[in-house]
Amino acid sequence: MPTDRNEDEMRMKVREMIADIATATFVTLDEQGRLRGRPMRTQKPDPDGHTLWFFTRKDSPKVAELAHDSRVLLGYADTKSQDYVSLFGRGRVVTEAAKKKELWTEGLRSWLPQGPESDEVALIAVTVEGAEYWDGISSNLRYAYGYAQALVSGKSDSSENAKVRFSG
Repeated sequence: MPTDRNEDEMRMKVREMIADIATATFVTLDEQGRLRGRPMRTQKPDPDGHTLWFFTRKDSPKVAELAHDSRVLLGYADTKSQDYVSLFGRGRVVTEAAKKKELWTEGLRSWLPQGPESDEVALIAVTVEGAEYWDGISSNLRYAYGYAQALVSGKSDSSENAKVRFSG
């Protein structure tokens, strides 16, 4: 069901939804134009809400893929609450030591044992250009109501869907 939220409210909704989900399927394009996806944990977003951050190794294939084509698709899914978000934007590799230290959490050491000081560790900044979200049926009561309403009216009114612009 479409939303009656304004653009600012929809951007806030997207930020809230992905904060609760945290892990994205991070999709890039390889040099042959094939889509490549992998799970990646989102770090704290910039205060403006337009930039999302991810840690990576500098020798990761996704770094080369971003150098070839900076387009990125991020997919977030919470099947328990039936919340889904798809974001698209441009990714760039950032090696700034201060930013790595700012965003670092010790839980990342499992994947990046070198730590944030290492030249082998980098960040990917994704500047979000747009998004689409589906805020689904998040409780049994809401589901039951939606099911009954669909039976009576033949229409679904149990979820919210919106396309959101972040830039341009």
